[in-house]
Amino acid sequence: MAIDRWASAILAPLVFWILLNGIDDFLIELAWLFRPRSRPLSLGLKPPLPEKRMAIFVALWKEHRVIERMVAQNVGSLKYANYDIFLGAYPNDAATLAAIAEAQKRFPNVHLAKTPHDGPTSKADNLNWIYQRMLLFEEETGARFDMVLTHDAEDVIHPEALTCINEHAAYDMVQLPVLALPTPWWEMTHGVYCDEFAQFEVLDMPIRQALGGFIPSNGVGTAFSRRILHRLADAYGNRVFEPACLTEDYENGFRVNWLGGAQIFVNLGPAGCPLLATREYFPRSFKTAVRQRTRWITGITLQSWELHGVWETAGSLYWFWRDRKNLIGNLVSPLANLATVYGLLRGHLGLTPWLNHTLAASLALLGFHTAVRMSCSARVYGWKFAASVPLRMIWGNWINGLATVFAVHGYALAKIRGRPLRWLKTEHAYPNRSALVEHRLPLEEILVNSGYLAADLLASAIASKPPDRSLVNHLLKSGLISETDLYEAISLEQNLPMGKPDEVSPPVTRSFPAAVSRRWKVLPFKVVAGSLHIAGSEPPTDEMNEELRTFSSMEIRFQLVTPTDYEQLAEEYLPQPQ
Repeated sequence: MAIDRWASAILAPLVFWILLNGIDDFLIELAWLFRPRSRPLSLGLKPPLPEKRMAIFVALWKEHRVIERMVAQNVGSLKYANYDIFLGAYPNDAATLAAIAEAQKRFPNVHLAKTPHDGPTSKADNLNWIYQRMLLFEEETGARFDMVLTHDAEDVIHPEALTCINEHAAYDMVQLPVLALPTPWWEMTHGVYCDEFAQFEVLDMPIRQALGGFIPSNGVGTAFSRRILHRLADAYGNRVFEPACLTEDYENGFRVNWLGGAQIFVNLGPAGCPLLATREYFPRSFKTAVRQRTRWITGITLQSWELHGVWETAGSLYWFWRDRKNLIGNLVSPLANLATVYGLLRGHLGLTPWLNHTLAASLALLGFHTAVRMSCSARVYGWKFAASVPLRMIWGNWINGLATVFAVHGYALAKIRGRPLRWLKTEHAYPNRSALVEHRLPLEEILVNSGYLAADLLASAIASKPPDRSLVNHLLKSGLISETDLYEAISLEQNLPMGKPDEVSPPVTRSFPAAVSRRWKVLPFKVVAGSLHIAGSEPPTDEMNEELRTFSSMEIRFQLVTPTDYEQLAEEYLPQPQ
């Protein structure tokens, strides 16, 4: 039939491409299957090394909803003391600047790095100005940073991350694994990120390193030595991060390798070992995922061709091939899905015998690739989640296909009009407390690491504490720490915002019976976007939440206040007990 001849003509190049791509992936997967097994990380088993001073760079554009929580979470969990956080923002982003100002009030090691021009530009441009602000900070204070780390506003940094980087400080670039936080299997879009990053960190990055390929930075969980940053600045006209590139992280991974810098990817280790990785939520809707991947495809598969000549990339041609082949593969995969549906509906594809054999080989390789991805996903999320990998692969084909179309269109349009490519920002959501509770530091470590109390004074206070008195009450009675400082530390431990409310709505304060409010030492003070905000001097417990929910169907958001502030609020807004 004529329709079968047309189908055969269209499918022939698709089948050959799928076979070529499948063979390429098969060789890498074989190398992974027969690789020498990595050893578990030895953190905590050796004497700790002296802490090198580190600067954490976070580039921001309209991140006011998440940045203060990100800073508080990570300050309260990092098992490392010698670091500062530099937050880059634009003059025309007033909400983010205000959020940074609040973070600076709470944490003395947080610094604003404001760009001299409005945004958004590119993330790399923002990072370059953060770097300049760090240099100015060094001139003003006499400080000297040994390593620079890049992170995003939604990152959950592993408590041992800086310690791990410190142990690998001999390298010019250290890349820690990056993994998506777990979500239910039916969240297909975010599940695509879970599967892809699991495969990338479990399989691709270790084999890439073992076979001598350059290590692309993931943009987060990446540390650079000062010596390589100086070399980057000298080699590229003080553009440590390439401002014209939408994937400056990938670009810097290549540049570090090109300049002879030593790179290392810290493997996740064998199954059963703890996962030392940066965790975050990626886009969870189809639209936002397409937007983010449009930026990735533009930078990695289009701009990298423009930025480098043939001779500069000659030594890494195979790895550039693997990174850039998705420009074709992302367009082929949805067509292959449609061809499969067509074949199922007609009962056959009308292919010639030799093309049928080629298709069978391609499908066998695809099946093997799917099994490998399921194994990688199961390593991180378990086999129950990994069982739905085949469905997510199909869903991912359409996300990547549409993103590729937008990337090619946007890139071509920018070149035709002579305009720079802009920062295609993705909306970020910071993880809720339930996703982070396992990473919280105990109050004692926060008190010492954040400089609230000297280690010897804390040890003395613990030794003298009566058995029937809590550490918090004992510290307050001993006068070793102010009430405000102690509750600031508790807010970090519990990952709770802190501060006496500026405005209180009297009708809202009557959301709970006065006796209930006094028993739990809480005061409802406002309703915003369907959430009931309450202030209290004791961290919320399950028992407290259970009782309070009987009086309100709204989501309850808790804010910590000192006992003194609570008593003042209660005296002003709660009826006096009879």
